Amino acid sequence: MDKTLLKSQALQQYINETNAYPREHEQLKKLREATIKKYDPMISTMSVPPDEGQLLSMFLKVMNAKNTLEIGVFTGYSLLSTALALPVDGKVTAIDIDRDAYGVGLPFIKAAGVEHKINFIHSDAFPILNDLVNNGKEGEFDFAFVDAKKEDYIKYSEPLMKLVKVGGVIAYDNTLWYGTVVEPEDQVHERLRKPIKYVRELNSLLATDPRIESSLVSIADGLTLCRRLY
Repeated sequence: MDKTLLKSQALQQYINETNAYPREHEQLKKLREATIKKYDPMISTMSVPPDEGQLLSMFLKVMNAKNTLEIGVFTGYSLLSTALALPVDGKVTAIDIDRDAYGVGLPFIKAAGVEHKINFIHSDAFPILNDLVNNGKEGEFDFAFVDAKKEDYIKYSEPLMKLVKVGGVIAYDNTLWYGTVVEPEDQVHERLRKPIKYVRELNSLLATDPRIESSLVSIADGLTLCRRLY
């Protein structure tokens, strides 16, 4: 197995067996443990890790974000982190094609008392984003978090640039892709190889788009924060 996958799995096990994040919300911890228990280790790493969840939570609070988008939910660790960070009248519109995975996290979302902040839409994201644009929702979102199929990231970028307000932030997850974006593809585990092309294309696009200023944060396997300038 590829060393990057082994390292990620070892980290997940360490987090699960220790108190590495003492301020992690009780329901976030339970959700993380339930995800690891239900899914194969390689699948459970799709979940946002606690350190990234805490960064997103703090970022949303500093921004005073109130209306956000999330594309790609899985079991909902990042979604619950967001809902906990938003004010009582805040709202996160979350879109995912996998209702069953969302169902794994739903009991913990309910237990945390934040289900009322979440509008979960069971769908492919692209038509929903276009519907939001066509229905006059341009500039209505403070923040968007993208953690879905890497081949679709660029497709999402244009509608998100319309939906997120000037001064708002779009965050793209996995932009280092376990560090493989700088490795020769023939040296990368086959399971990780296919998305590399799409992640590199996205990184090139974000680096040259004059409508944003961006910062690639080396947390987890890369998080690129893009602030809309106009």
